[in-house]
Amino acid sequence: MPSATGGAVPSATGGAVPSATGGAVPGPLTVLPVAGIGEIGPGDDLATVIASHVELADGDVVVVTQKIVSKSEGQMVPVDPDDPDDRLRVVEAQSVRVLRRRGDLVISETRHGFVCANAGVDLSNMERGWAALLPEDSDRSARRIRDGLRAATGREVAVVVSDTFGRPWRKGVVDVAIGCAGLAAVVDLRGTRDANGRDLVATEVCVADEVASAAELVMGKASSVPVAVVRGVDPAWLRRGSVSDEILRPPSEDLFR
Repeated sequence: MPSATGGAVPSATGGAVPSATGGAVPGPLTVLPVAGIGEIGPGDDLATVIASHVELADGDVVVVTQKIVSKSEGQMVPVDPDDPDDRLRVVEAQSVRVLRRRGDLVISETRHGFVCANAGVDLSNMERGWAALLPEDSDRSARRIRDGLRAATGREVAVVVSDTFGRPWRKGVVDVAIGCAGLAAVVDLRGTRDANGRDLVATEVCVADEVASAAELVMGKASSVPVAVVRGVDPAWLRRGSVSDEILRPPSEDLFR
């Protein structure tokens, strides 16, 4: 199977294989960077662009960065690059609640329900004088791209829209899912048993975030690779999926609000 960049990649079926103890262990995963996407602008059809740069297979998860989704949907606003207060006004306009401030950093909740730095307003990899906003509805964006890829390729794939978030009490940033379609956002393992036969009572795995983070390893932050394909995920994970419905924690379950 050719890779997104034209080379050969290992086979990854995604099925479970027998373990030494007679149970099952996950099959191998392959993460492919999709090079050559180029600059994206308002109105560009991301599905068509992606399909022209990679050969997809059924069961693939296509991870697309928020930045090009926002650009294609026209989610950009002008900002004065020499006026920090102008950027702050945009951040406050995109926030429904400000949790903390430190210097020019604002931790706030967006109307989507995300708690993140600067309400997701991003100046990186943008033309000077412009800021990218989060998509209006990232789950809907993922569904639109997925439908377009199905029409363009005939393949049944999943789509994750990813963005970079910090994490409380830990240094460093990671990519997480802010939208998904065709992939379970959370896999609920409650009621199953661990390797020692004990019942799991609280384990819910956010596989959409894990897939987004895996994809970021081949995207990087300065390599102009805004799309990656994760191949070989468990077929049992391939279902409707929604970040809004499955990942965002309601205030009644939040110990810190």
